[in-house]
Amino acid sequence: MTKLNQIIAVEKGVKSKSLQDINTAHAKVQKPALLAGISRTYQPKDEEGEQLPPESTRVQVQAEDVLREVSASLTRLFDVTATKDWANCLARADVTVDGRALVADVPVSYLLFLEKQLAELHGFVKRLPTLDAAESWSLDPSTDWWKTDPVRTIRTKKVPRNHVKAEATEKHPAQVEVYYEDVPIGYWTTVKFSGALPARRVNELLERVEKLQQAVKFAREEANGAEVTDQRVGDAVFGYLFG
Repeated sequence: MTKLNQIIAVEKGVKSKSLQDINTAHAKVQKPALLAGISRTYQPKDEEGEQLPPESTRVQVQAEDVLREVSASLTRLFDVTATKDWANCLARADVTVDGRALVADVPVSYLLFLEKQLAELHGFVKRLPTLDAAESWSLDPSTDWWKTDPVRTIRTKKVPRNHVKAEATEKHPAQVEVYYEDVPIGYWTTVKFSGALPARRVNELLERVEKLQQAVKFAREEANGAEVTDQRVGDAVFGYLFG
């Protein structure tokens, strides 16, 4: 018995050949000279007249032959595609994770959908924001945000100070240099908050997505290993169309 994965393996080649055959057939019937033929003979008016050889051109392309060629090529394509589509209606498998059937009796078409969606979901999860590893975070139950421990820092203010470089004399005023000194005036207590995720959580999510991706691939392989019944649709279709 033929298996579904064998039909899938040959389908692309059959499609390619059918397209090539159709293009070749179309090119043939679009050249009027290939479909045209002629035969003519010459007879002089009297016995003294010039004798000329007969002329003839054979028909090189016959439209009915082209139709038979197209029919033969497309019949194979129609049969292969029908066999695959009929089988896809019946081919099913369980998506099993850690020994448990997460989704049971899944058709091949839905398994293909799952594969595509999980690939996109993997990219989404991989780009999720994570908490800054340089900070120490804890979950605040009142806000459901992550927060850091309070950090106390000093707030300072620059206060001008005078530095006497030279005392005043009877002839010269004092030489004074102004400089600024940072003087503590208060304290900041800072707590940072974040709605991002711990790296551990993101890694757990990625592991789950990847595990499910593997399970879906295994299920698809199992479903594609189902035996198929060869369908014979092409003869009926082209028997009607070109018969």
